[in-house]
Amino acid sequence: MTTLRINGRQVSVSGPDDAPLLWVIRDEVGLTGTKFGCGIGQCGACTVHIDGKAVRACITPLSAVAGKSVTTIEGLDPKGAHPLQVAWIEAQVPQCGYCQSGQIMQAAALLKTTPHPTDADIDHGMNGNLCRCMAYVRIKQAIKLAARPKTSSKTGASA
Repeated sequence: MTTLRINGRQVSVSGPDDAPLLWVIRDEVGLTGTKFGCGIGQCGACTVHIDGKAVRACITPLSAVAGKSVTTIEGLDPKGAHPLQVAWIEAQVPQCGYCQSGQIMQAAALLKTTPHPTDADIDHGMNGNLCRCMAYVRIKQAIKLAARPKTSSKTGASA
């Protein structure tokens, strides 16, 4: 048994130590927002956070996450109100939508380290997350929307 935290909840799973985290998340825990794309860590569809850092779940063995905290797209904001999730809708990013959970998780890690990214920061931070629909322009737009300063409703000033 391996114990870890997924989306703030402690779970014990019985998979073998070399089982890919992706399959543990989907098959044992039942969270299907994290997608299988390539199986070799090259496309980013399976991106999750481990202790706050973006990683590819398809190539991360279960043994590497024992005692760690994993966040999936379902745990980013259970109500779907994370600034990136809101911006994704506002910018109408998805076409087929398959890669979007991985894109959002990678973008969340980017904004955590670079709250106000330049175009170059976004290009670098999102490099390796592939979108077969080629929605990169809207993905970049949504990241910029999520990174914009928030306006306080009381004063009208930026937060």
